[in-house]
Amino acid sequence: MRSRAFTTDLKTAISELGAKGVAPQVVFLEASDEALVRRFENVRRPHRCRERGRIVDGSPRSAAMLRSVRGDRRHRAGHLLAERPRAARQDERAYFGGGSAAGAVRLTIMSFGYKYGLPVDADLVADCRFLPNPHWVPELRPLTGQDAPVREYVLAQPAAPAFLDAYSKVLEVSLAGFEREGKRFVTLAVGCTGGKHRSVAMPEQLAARIPAAACG
Repeated sequence: MRSRAFTTDLKTAISELGAKGVAPQVVFLEASDEALVRRFENVRRPHRCRERGRIVDGSPRSAAMLRSVRGDRRHRAGHLLAERPRAARQDERAYFGGGSAAGAVRLTIMSFGYKYGLPVDADLVADCRFLPNPHWVPELRPLTGQDAPVREYVLAQPAAPAFLDAYSKVLEVSLAGFEREGKRFVTLAVGCTGGKHRSVAMPEQLAARIPAAACG
């Protein structure tokens, strides 16, 4: 709309693509006059079609300019997306999702040490300090959770498998909820005291227990 030649340029572009054997799809995002008024009242940028009138006067003018793009009841744009953000995301996934995997949550699992503070970008936090600390085992102290002796020591603790099983179920529920809410990226921070042993050994085990359908 900021370019008054937009509708003409769009028709030309679609025609040129069609001549090349490409079938583009037009997606039209609609909003009510009330929603548009609220939006323009909250931003400094004026409505391009307002001219000297009120904000609400710009909506009919812009709608008239875009009528050829949107189409009438018989010849609508390829897809009309809902006004509300959550509904629009659902519409977008329904039209262009290409299957459930396209809308899956991408989960990042990281380790950290509590003595350094919580990661600022963590959405979820798992605390592994309830497990015995390999730091106090002299032969394990210089190693990390990526080394087999440390990993075996941590996983051999009776509470480790129970924690992994229980927390994987929490993740399954949480990720499904995040997906419904439209959140696409989630960071899980797994912590222990120093971020070297327990919190490094556990993430791979958690990742192996997460259903493929729950994250990408």
